[in-house]
Amino acid sequence: MLNNLVAPRKRLLVIGGGAAGFFCAVNAARMQPLLDVTIIEKSSKLLSKVRISGGGRCNVTHACFEISSMIKFYPRGANFVKKAFHRFFTTDTIQWFKERQVLLKTEADGRMFPESNTSQTIVDCLMKEVQRYKVSIMLNAELKSLQQLPGGQWAASIKNKGSIDATNETGAITSIRADYVCIASGGYPKAAMFNWIRLLGHQVADPVPSLFTFNMPGHPITQLMGISVENARVRLAGSKLETTGPLLITHWGLSGPAVLKLSAWGARSLAESNYHFTAIVNWLPQYNLETLRASMEEMRRSMAAQKLSNKNAFGLPARLWAFLLEQAGVKETLRWADLPSAVQNKLVNLLCAYECSIQGKTTFKEEFVTAGGVQLSEVDPNTMMSRKQSNLFFAGEILDVDGVTGGFNFQHAWTSGWIAANSIASKATESVSV
Repeated sequence: MLNNLVAPRKRLLVIGGGAAGFFCAVNAARMQPLLDVTIIEKSSKLLSKVRISGGGRCNVTHACFEISSMIKFYPRGANFVKKAFHRFFTTDTIQWFKERQVLLKTEADGRMFPESNTSQTIVDCLMKEVQRYKVSIMLNAELKSLQQLPGGQWAASIKNKGSIDATNETGAITSIRADYVCIASGGYPKAAMFNWIRLLGHQVADPVPSLFTFNMPGHPITQLMGISVENARVRLAGSKLETTGPLLITHWGLSGPAVLKLSAWGARSLAESNYHFTAIVNWLPQYNLETLRASMEEMRRSMAAQKLSNKNAFGLPARLWAFLLEQAGVKETLRWADLPSAVQNKLVNLLCAYECSIQGKTTFKEEFVTAGGVQLSEVDPNTMMSRKQSNLFFAGEILDVDGVTGGFNFQHAWTSGWIAANSIASKATESVSV
């Protein structure tokens, strides 16, 4: 008789159609076939960050295979992801996509992309999984409220914002019941946008932008826009924060991986300064003031008859070298042998400690990341379930976790999405077997 019984189905509602939401949905549906899974996306687009990440190539993860090394790339949430990575890590991400015929390649800087070199490969892979496991998707569906019912189920009120489904009138409110809810709605730029989560009893770290460029309106160095330095060190004056990496001069100021990483580490302190601060650039990070001064003394002897303007001894871009010479007061005809000590000292300072007065920021929309989100102490990293509410899970950037640029935020999305899926599938299996 028991064999003829139909096992009761459970419902999972995933809030958010991004990387973390999709990964939770498809894996939960795969792990537990008796789960009815629905993704709710407030816009008309799915996987938007996946599509545009990495210049349209999708920086899936980073080729870092030691957890102790990987967590150093997360300005916030390092201890949280350390625990989570023991359950699903970089190697698991690579294997997961490989099993679905998506191979990843590693670039010189450690970033990993699909071999196809297009993000569409990742989008297609996830969409195939949606179809394979019959995951439902609601577009233009905005969550208005979430409430846990006495029996443990959740009731979600969804507003239709203009769905192509003609049976559901635009503006109509639909009530959906679910046994499990995973919130994977991404980060929000304003604190008030987290209020519906606060109503669930959770504390939220107020959001501030991360991964942004430094603006220097009217600064003469912006005349060198387009010039990049392969390896420069940038630090924030008055702090211990510094990063080393490629630096790009733009028409608005400074950009490139070195600046983006520094903006992530300094996200909160820079927000407090209203993005008015001093950045100090060492164009030659292999030198400090003392060693560069000693090296220049040797150059004065070894290249005595040569003009400084003709001999760029440090391999800097020619236009940058000429600019720094001009700023130091070096005339085009000046020979190394005739370099005055005062001018030499000024040039040393410009090369090793170039001060930039920053007055604002520009956020890359395609790389938009926020520092802030649900307090990590209120979420179990081994299950991604709320410590405040049963059967409520979180995944992705909605949590107060953010990484520097390079595939680290996507790895957190895959990891947290998979863990939430595994936990939900396990709970659903237990309830079915009871």
